[in-house]
Amino acid sequence: MYLAVIDVEPLNDYKLLLTFENGEKRIFDVSPYLDKGIFQELKNEEKFRTVRVSFDSIEWCNQADLDPEFLFEKSKAC
Repeated sequence: MYLAVIDVEPLNDYKLLLTFENGEKRIFDVSPYLDKGIFQELKNEEKFRTVRVSFDSIEWCNQADLDPEFLFEKSKAC
């Protein structure tokens, strides 16, 4: 079973503060993925800051998205 993302806040240095449905807050670093495909567009900080919750995960204005299981697994507790 995976946990849905219920809130996302863009931080400095291409990091995201994620809140999962169990109340846990975790930090996800997007910077390692900014040289891959559609994520290259997120190097533009204005675009990066368009992140929002979409269904049970997150999405940006350019349609880039990430799986909630991946976000949980690759993020760090804060």
